[in-house]
Amino acid sequence: MDAKTTTKSRLPSRHVTVGPERAPHRSYYYAMGLTGEQIQQPFVGVATCWNEAAPCNIALMRQAQAVKKGVAAAHGTPREFCTITVTDGIAMGHQGMKSSLVSREVIADSVELTMRGHCYDALVGMAGCDKSLPGMMMAMCRLNVPSIFIYGGSILPGSFRGNPVTVQDVFEAVGRHSVGDMSDEDLDELEHVACPSAGACGAQFTANTMATVSEAIGLALPYSAGAPAPYEIRDSFCMAAGEQIMDLIERNIRPREIVTHKALENAATVVAASGGSTNAALHLPAIANECGLKFDLFDVAEIFKKTPYIADLKPGGRYVAKDMFEAGGIPILMKTLLEHGYLHGDCITVTGRTIAENLEKVKWNEQQDVVRPANHPITPTGGVVGLRGNLAPEGAIVKVAGMENLKFTGPARCFDSEETCFEAVRKREYSEGDILVIRYEGPKGGPGMREMLATTAALYGQGMGDKVALITDGRFSGATRGFCIGHVGPEAAVGGPIGLLNDGDVITLDAIEGEISVALDNDELARRAKSWVARETDYNSGCIWKYSQTVGPAVNGAVTHPGAEAEKVCYADL
Repeated sequence: MDAKTTTKSRLPSRHVTVGPERAPHRSYYYAMGLTGEQIQQPFVGVATCWNEAAPCNIALMRQAQAVKKGVAAAHGTPREFCTITVTDGIAMGHQGMKSSLVSREVIADSVELTMRGHCYDALVGMAGCDKSLPGMMMAMCRLNVPSIFIYGGSILPGSFRGNPVTVQDVFEAVGRHSVGDMSDEDLDELEHVACPSAGACGAQFTANTMATVSEAIGLALPYSAGAPAPYEIRDSFCMAAGEQIMDLIERNIRPREIVTHKALENAATVVAASGGSTNAALHLPAIANECGLKFDLFDVAEIFKKTPYIADLKPGGRYVAKDMFEAGGIPILMKTLLEHGYLHGDCITVTGRTIAENLEKVKWNEQQDVVRPANHPITPTGGVVGLRGNLAPEGAIVKVAGMENLKFTGPARCFDSEETCFEAVRKREYSEGDILVIRYEGPKGGPGMREMLATTAALYGQGMGDKVALITDGRFSGATRGFCIGHVGPEAAVGGPIGLLNDGDVITLDAIEGEISVALDNDELARRAKSWVARETDYNSGCIWKYSQTVGPAVNGAVTHPGAEAEKVCYADL
């Protein structure tokens, strides 16, 4: 795009750069070394979630420089800024996890405020850890300025005595260690080698699931989400994104033109086909909310129900993100889904072309076995299943990829927090056949809807992963495996049936029929509801309290504002 022919008459940055009354504003830009020509070019926000909290985000600052070079090469003016992240692998298993889902909203809010306050014209958003990916995409849809998403890339697999390992193996090793199946020395050796590079968790956990979504939903350039963080090719993708954002400004292609109902269905399809994280059922409705679209847990589950599971990825399968990238990347997964009628090919993307046009020259790789053809799947239905019943009128979700037993009936063993359940698991104070119930961990009741990986991994490490089940109004990590059901709604804190359970109540779980029910009739549930008293929260001030006052139910994405449906004027049109 030629800067000399660019007019700012329709761009937000005109409010801070055009006219004599903006002389004070321009003086700030001169103070930062910009030239008059750069001030007159479109301003592109380059937002990263860089920090030193975890390997997920540590490479983002370097990659941002390549984005900025691309923007400048295409006659734009990049303006880099950072936002927060909370890294689930470190926040897991303690009170810090209450910050995780809250951080998704803070990321979206802080990117919005930075863009609004400085009147940037477009956004290239870079993220590396679980909540930062949906948070960044939510901000793009909320602002509705031309935007491109870039994933920071996955970590390389570790090697433990000749076997590939991920952080999932370390979490499960804690369970093995607790029952004497792993020595202190072996655990120490494993934790040293499991995470050998920069990048987000390598299997199809939440980060890689949402990275896969970013390409399928159309907000990321093809192939860009698959390359591991240490691969130098990431700089090429970043440079290309910086150049392409200028084309989107010129053509005025915006996120809400890209993220349509069909695009959300495409996103749900790749989650199911790749055996992705159940957290996608929380994040896709939240992204939809930013576009003024209704796409709730049941819409997601409907797609899951009819999508084949075809990518043999951990935690249910054999491979990690690096392997899929080298086999052909996310486009090879999307190509076979498109060819067999599972994707909408007419959805526009940030390339300016449709999904079908982007995939036109992608060829099937016969030499790989990471991704199966969609007509010869691992299993005929998706790796994630939605459930509903008298225990979860607002639905629930379970990841079935890699599971053999899809039905479970047993007595409830109730816990009012993750810590009390984890302690019981650590001490083996449960029985084979039990259904462990962790409640008051929902969006409002937690507050913050914690993930339960520490508990589920400990069960698996104890060899009990397929001998007990676990349900919660909280969430599960993408690394969780076993019969673990999350997002049970309504949550206990608002009087949902999960809060009315007693030890010994018989629960039936059926991932084939989509059932989650308790053997209690409506009269008994109503009787218990009359004497029910909500558990008091320990969080009566601060950010987490503030979140609990505004957050909605998991079925709609646990969002904290009305979204574009209630919008009067979009930022991009101010």
